[in-house]
Amino acid sequence: MIMKLRSIAYRNIYRNRRRSILSATAIMVAAMSIVLLFSFLGGMKADLTYNLQTYSTGAVRIRHKDFSKYERLNPMHLTITDVDQLRDELLSEAGVSVVSPRISFPARIYKGEENYNAMGVGLDFSTEAEYQDLGPDILQKGRLPESGKNEALIGYKLAEKAGVGIGDKITLLSSTASRGTNAITFQITGLVVFPLSGMSEMTFYAPLDRVQHFLKMPGQVLEMLVKCDEDTDTAAVASALQKNLSAAADLEIINWQDISTSYSFIEMASAIYNLFALFFFFLASTVILNTTIMVIFERMREIGTLSAMGMYGKDLVRLFFLESMYIAIIGSVLGVILGVVITQILSVTGINFGSAMDGVDMEISSVLHPELSLKSTVLVFFYSVIMASVVSIFPSRKASRIEPVEALRAI
Repeated sequence: MIMKLRSIAYRNIYRNRRRSILSATAIMVAAMSIVLLFSFLGGMKADLTYNLQTYSTGAVRIRHKDFSKYERLNPMHLTITDVDQLRDELLSEAGVSVVSPRISFPARIYKGEENYNAMGVGLDFSTEAEYQDLGPDILQKGRLPESGKNEALIGYKLAEKAGVGIGDKITLLSSTASRGTNAITFQITGLVVFPLSGMSEMTFYAPLDRVQHFLKMPGQVLEMLVKCDEDTDTAAVASALQKNLSAAADLEIINWQDISTSYSFIEMASAIYNLFALFFFFLASTVILNTTIMVIFERMREIGTLSAMGMYGKDLVRLFFLESMYIAIIGSVLGVILGVVITQILSVTGINFGSAMDGVDMEISSVLHPELSLKSTVLVFFYSVIMASVVSIFPSRKASRIEPVEALRAI
């Protein structure tokens, strides 16, 4: 009997092609949209993770124990000493791959009669390339500064705003560790295009030793950012460092997910998108529901005839369920394939938000690359098939209760 029902279901789908195509298209669009939505969210989370760990917090951030408490007061005197020893200890810890000692400081850049707000970062360029990408995709013009020289890289938007280029000099003013004020002049050796639009507008990099001299921090830094091996539990690494570092009592050691509110926002957005996906599939499934109801009224004579020939109510339910399931499978397969193809294309070309990201206080790149998740894609397929199939049961059960005489009289 099951084989006969399958055969009848196939014939009914083919016989009512327009109705079948409409239902399959609704499921296809829903499946494709949710695959793209989850891929977009996956790309956003991966991008945010990379940007936070590279430019802001590291996988684990280490500072003076009181720095965060007084951070709004710009406590340049709360530094980390014995940098080389601490770096060696960090690199010996399991799971730690790279360490970046740095000094981040606010400054005012003076060029002629104009001045501009900026954020400077002192880096050890001899090792920084291991921590972050400083290749041609980022450093698009010029070269890296050399240690011991008053040279700097500058964000290309900041350079445009200040009207400077490679070879030009900028003078900047900032507070020092001794709570005084000092000035220094840097020569620009390169223009940097950061993934984050806000960094390109505000940031410049300079050699760590010259920044230490400028800010009166001999052999000291404000923070050390740690990157971990791939798939390492960063919270466990932070906990281990807190136990094992000799100077841990004087340091604040924090896992990156406990620092940034941006990642918490993305996690919340992920839950919202899951609800949105559920709602979207529900809307798409209403097409199946409405179509099945229409089919019942259109095929009332057929239902009556089948019932009169001895088909039980449960067989009618199975018949309509099989029709809906086959349509859902076709629509889901096409939707998932289309979503995967579009995602693969966008993962290469990227989605360029351009100036739309200007002024957005979030560590999301101007060009976002969606990231396909096999788990989410498989889930979308099965969920769309099950959702679309199940909704057909309710009108099918109603059809199964129709008496043959009433069904034949209704025509």
